[in-house]
Amino acid sequence: MRVLALLVVVTQSLISVTGATVRVTGSGLGCPTWPQCFPGSMVPVDHHEVATLHQVIEFGNRLLTFLVGFVALACLIAAWKVRPRRPRLIRLAWIMPLGVVVQAVIGGMTVLVDLAWWSVSVHFMASAVLIWLAAMLYKAAAEGDRPPVDVVPRPMRRLLVALTAVTAAMLVAGTLVTAAGPHAGDPETPRLGLPVLTLTQVHGLLVMAYVLLLAVFGVWLRTARPTKALLRAYAAACAVVLVQGAIGSLQYALSVPEALVVLHVLGSTLVIIATALLWAESRYRGPLPTEDRQEAEPVPA
Repeated sequence: MRVLALLVVVTQSLISVTGATVRVTGSGLGCPTWPQCFPGSMVPVDHHEVATLHQVIEFGNRLLTFLVGFVALACLIAAWKVRPRRPRLIRLAWIMPLGVVVQAVIGGMTVLVDLAWWSVSVHFMASAVLIWLAAMLYKAAAEGDRPPVDVVPRPMRRLLVALTAVTAAMLVAGTLVTAAGPHAGDPETPRLGLPVLTLTQVHGLLVMAYVLLLAVFGVWLRTARPTKALLRAYAAACAVVLVQGAIGSLQYALSVPEALVVLHVLGSTLVIIATALLWAESRYRGPLPTEDRQEAEPVPA
């Protein structure tokens, strides 16, 4: 079950990265219709107005949707077969295939409106939500079903709420930078009419707010009794956001080269996962119901 949940996290992240590849290569309209690739054809066809490479990249991204859906469905079946029955695990697993369908519809809408910047932003943010929930599913596959008990004091939980809100704002700001930037997915797509420099500064300030909140949380951790899993999640969040900040600064300094844009999107998915696991590890739901042992409280590091 946990292996399949991990594969859900990986595939949900992977399709975000391949989506970025579609955008930076200008292949967003490599298949100009949806759900067909071209009118009358589900697959790419020789067309004098659309480069073959663009068709292959866009169609490949569409095909990946089937892999994401297959993994999500396999995870749902596995969750359904777990005994004793675990309603929360099943609910989280149900979200994944339903989310794939919703994302496919959003992706189709994005093509039909010729990659309008707002549709691309919605497409990425929907992926961000699914990646977060996939991380929750992964965590749920290895924990019990008790009502959650805070591992950290209540003020620290409130700080994590603020961190999550800043993460969402940071991702939205990042999509706006992209919307105003050069990588539209197609050369003819209109861009967001706001200064890229201003949007980048807003995005950068939100990144600094994330780092500041993370630092405050770390200072508080020294006075709490964190679990080893929480400490690992915190260390991962720190490492990922610092690397992501470095990549973002470098891509801006180098005028957003394509490879660094894709790498930055990969970093964004890792930030989402790390923050989600930090949130999840700050609460304890007991050991797995199938474990044949007395339930114990988490062991402090």
